[in-house]
Amino acid sequence: MPCRIWLADAVLEERRQPEQEGKMRKRTAASRRLPPPVGPYSPAVIADRLMFCSGIIGVDPSSGELLAGPFEEQVTRVLENLRLLLEDVGSSLDLVVKTTVFLTNMNDFGTLNEVYARYFRASPPARTTVEVSGLPKGAALEIEAIAVLRD
Repeated sequence: MPCRIWLADAVLEERRQPEQEGKMRKRTAASRRLPPPVGPYSPAVIADRLMFCSGIIGVDPSSGELLAGPFEEQVTRVLENLRLLLEDVGSSLDLVVKTTVFLTNMNDFGTLNEVYARYFRASPPARTTVEVSGLPKGAALEIEAIAVLRD
């Protein structure tokens, strides 16, 4: 039976497993300020002190609808959604160590970099950017991240 832990704006779920010395503890996490995932996956998984965020698209948290504005606004929405998830579960943008960005049009790479640089200023994480043929809900981009949890 899973054990649910409710934080201010996050839900952590841990499946109890027999204690095994040296084994990593794994739990799922989600923000109550973001819409639920569009498929059978967890918004984030925490393994020891690392948080692995599933891909995030530019969905408006209040309506659950994909933002249809200019690409720059979509990038901002994706990074704001990532920020909400990280902060609600116990991390922050400053603690992101790796991102993977999926673009449906590599011509948007320059705009991505302009907005991305506003969110990751002092010490940007490692990053991979790839062009893909399509994304959930017809999104123009998706970002997944790995972050360290706060002490």
